[in-house]
Parts: sequence; structure tokens; C-alpha cells
Amino acid sequence: MDPSGIFPTSYRTDRRVVRTRWQMAALALFVGLMLAAPYLVSGRIVAILNMMMISAVIAVGLQICTGYAGQINLGQAAFMGVGAYTAAILASKTGLTFLLTIPLAGLSAALFGFLFGLTAARIKGFYLALTTIAAQFIFHFAVLNLPSNWMGGSNGITVPPAELFGLRFVGETAQFYMNFAVTAIMIAGAFGIVRSRFGRAFVAVRDDDVAAGIMGINVAATKANAFLIGAFYAGVGGALWAYMIRFVGVDQFTLFHSIFFVAMIIVGGMGSIVGALVGVFVIRIIQEIIATVGPNIADSVSFLGGDIVFAGMNVVLGGVIALFMILEPKGLMHRWNILKSSYRIWPFPY
Repeated sequence: MDPSGIFPTSYRTDRRVVRTRWQMAALALFVGLMLAAPYLVSGRIVAILNMMMISAVIAVGLQICTGYAGQINLGQAAFMGVGAYTAAILASKTGLTFLLTIPLAGLSAALFGFLFGLTAARIKGFYLALTTIAAQFIFHFAVLNLPSNWMGGSNGITVPPAELFGLRFVGETAQFYMNFAVTAIMIAGAFGIVRSRFGRAFVAVRDDDVAAGIMGINVAATKANAFLIGAFYAGVGGALWAYMIRFVGVDQFTLFHSIFFVAMIIVGGMGSIVGALVGVFVIRIIQEIIATVGPNIADSVSFLGGDIVFAGMNVVLGGVIALFMILEPKGLMHRWNILKSSYRIWPFPY
């Protein structure tokens, strides 16, 4: 939403992400703080920021698929896993640079996601959700049953560090800048997509696919493209994950992780790129609090056992999703837009 008195006068102006000097200054300040973050905060905070940036890439892809195009996707972690395994295999077996492995990982995940997007042409809602859940089982079955000398089986794959012109990205700080560069490119691309004719087609299909078809939009292709783009983002995020953790295993990409990504876009707000970023921040902070407090609770109350952290995280996140669906189903960005509107028209009620 633009400030009062700012109106787009052309299609090019309407597509701009940053339209005022204040918005440009705020963006420059944010970028400057992010670039200086490794030297201002502890290594633990840098590690958390790395996790947030990788999650942001994946959540933004899910936002395009589900929030903008309206296609329910509960298999985002499987698409992330395809990208992670692709990057791990290419890096460990062929020695390709990360400048090639990351986009190739995104393309492999996009192809996998496109196959499920084709089913969206005929089914929707609950049945589409079940189909995307099947992606999780297909991914796990493939990893565990394909030749272990390539996929690693249940033992996983060790990933060499990212390298560019002899420079190895080892350590939280080096990985931070690599993740930041890729994340910035992907988020900028997402803003471009949702403001293009493809993004407008996504919204039209989400709101009413029958009316969209009457207007001349290829509904089947639009739905498949939504899955393709969402899976591409998940694959890129999976490649970043592989380079950060330096190891990929099938247990890192489960249905629980897919639900975490769904929670991020629900909390932040469906149909908003910024909302996805806000949701990532909120959910990751909740997870870090539980991971920090949980072991202390388990130690003080011995009969709870060590599984209290994982169980507590699932219960809390489930409660957060339920509360937002009941109290604020449109997410935090919807509430923020209401506050901005109230400020613009104050002291008038409407």
C-alpha cells in the first residue's frame, strides 16, 4: 500500500517494488544492517539468520504456489529435498561450482514439482493436498531404494563446501553472505513474478478458475507453472541447505517440515511476499525459543523424556496455526495493512 497522495500513473510504475524515498531509505538501511550483521552479532545469531534466509527462499516459493495461485502444497519439503540431493550429488560426484549446482538443483526440483502441478488441472482442494503429500512418500522411497552409491541411502551424502575461483565458503560468515546474495536474488525475482502477467494469472485462477478460463487464461498451464515456480524456489533453498549443513539425509525433509513452511505463510499472510518473510521470522523465533527452553524443561522434569522438545515444537506450532486460522486467518500482513489504512485516514473512521 502506497502512502497518501502516491498514485501509479503507468503500468511500469505500478510494478515497482520501491516507490518512495522513504521506502528506498528503509530498504538501504535493512541491506546495510544485514551486510554488517556477522560483525555485530554472535555466531549463534548468524546461524539463525542463515536458517531464516534459507527458509525465506522456500516459503516465498510456497507463497507463490499457494498464496497467489491458490494451489495447496504439502510437499514443499520433498521439493526442497530433491534440490538438496541434486546439489549434493553434483558437488560431490562432479565437482561443479555452486554457481551451477544451485540453479540445477532448482531445475530438478521444478521438474518434480511440475509433474504434481499437472494433477492440479483436474483436482483441487483436499484431493490436491493428498496428492502433494504423496510427493513426500515418493521422495523418501526414491532416496532409500535408488543405488546407494549415488543417493547414499539411509546414510546420506556428505557435501563439500561451496567454492568459487578457489575461495571456499566455510564458516557461518562466508555462508551468510552466499545465502544473502542468493536470497536477495530470489526475493527480487518473486516480486517480479507476482507483478507480471503470470502473477496476475495466478491470482485470477486462485479467485475463480472458471472465470479465468473464460477470460482466456490457460488454467491448467497456470496451475502447473505455479507448482513449477514454487518447487524451483524449494530446490534452490534445498541446495543452500546442503551447502550450509554439509550433509543431506532423507530425514531432513519430512511432512513436518512441509507443515512448518505452510505455517510460515499462514502466520505472515497468504498472498504477500513480505508476509512470507514475516512468517519465517516469527516461526523460526518460536522454534529457537522452544529449542532453547525445551532441554531445560526436560532436565528439570525427568519423566517427560528427551522427546519433549520435538513434541512441544509440534504442539506449539499447531496451536499457532489454529489460533491464526481462527483469530486472524489473513495473517499479520493483513493486520498491518489495516493499521496503515487507519493511520492514513485518521481521524476519520473511513
